[in-house]
Amino acid sequence: MRALARTASLLRRAAGSAPTTAALHHHHPPPDVGSCLAKNLPGFFFNGYSTLLAPPSEVLIPPELLSSRTVWTPDRELGQYEDLVARVTNFHNEDKGFMVLDGDVFDVPIRKDIVHRVVRWQLAKRQQGTHSTKTISEVSGTGRKPYKQKGTGRARHGTLRGPQFRGGATMHGPKPRSHAIKLQKKVRRLGLKIALSARTAEGKLLVFEDLEVPSHKTKNIVQYIRQMDDTKKVLLVDGGDIDKKLKLATQNLHYVNVLPSIGLNVYSILQHDTLVMTRAAINRIVERMHTPINR
Repeated sequence: MRALARTASLLRRAAGSAPTTAALHHHHPPPDVGSCLAKNLPGFFFNGYSTLLAPPSEVLIPPELLSSRTVWTPDRELGQYEDLVARVTNFHNEDKGFMVLDGDVFDVPIRKDIVHRVVRWQLAKRQQGTHSTKTISEVSGTGRKPYKQKGTGRARHGTLRGPQFRGGATMHGPKPRSHAIKLQKKVRRLGLKIALSARTAEGKLLVFEDLEVPSHKTKNIVQYIRQMDDTKKVLLVDGGDIDKKLKLATQNLHYVNVLPSIGLNVYSILQHDTLVMTRAAINRIVERMHTPINR
C-alpha cells in the first residue's frame, strides 16, 4: 500500500511538472515522463523484477550490508545415478577416510510427487482409527414406547434412544477402522531413495564411522551438534541396535533423534534437516534397496 501511495504521488508530481498546452506550441519540447519516473520509481514497475533503478554513480545498498557468503552451485547435474565419494568422520571431526555412495540410491532424480505419495501412505497407515460412536442398539436406555401414538398432541416417537434425544444414538458416526491406503513397494522404495538423494544434494548427509560417545551425558551430544554448520534438527541412523549410552544422551533433546537402519523412512528424513548415517547403516540401506521385491 505504501508503494502504491508513493507511486501515485510521483505520478501526480510528474503530471504537475509537465508544461501547459500553450507552452507546447512553442519551441520548448515536452519532458520525457518515462525518464522522469524511472528516476523515482522502483524497477519492478518497468521490467518486472524487484530491483531498484539508480544512476551509475549512486549506490542504493551499501557494500558493508551485503553478505559476503558465497552461494554453492553444483558443478554437475544432479540425478544422474552417478556414484559419489563422501568423507567419513565422527563426532570429534576426525578423518576416517572415504566411502562410495551408490548412485542408484543417493543420486536419483528428485520427484516431489513420489515423496508426497509416500508421506501420505505413512501418515495414513500409522493413524490408529480407534474412533467409535454408539448406534441406537448400543446406547443405554429402555426400549419401550415413551407414550401412546395418538392423542397427546406431540410428535410420535417409538424410542427415547434415537439421535434426536439427549443421550441418544449417533447416526452414521465413525467406527473403528483402518485408514491405511495401498502403495506399491517400488514406489515406497523410490521415495526413500529420493529423500536420501535430496539430503545428499543439499550437503546435509554426513557419513560417520560410528556413533560412539564417551558417556551418557547429554552435554556431549549438545557440544557435537553445535559443531555442525546450519543444523537445527539431526537424525542419527546406525546400522544395528542403538547404543545404550547414545540413547540416554539423546532422549532429552527434542532436536536429536536416533533410528536403526531398519526404521529409516521418508517422513523422518523430511522432519530433520541433517541426516547422519554410519558406514554400517549405509551398507544395510543399499543392500535393502538392491534386494528384489517379493511380489
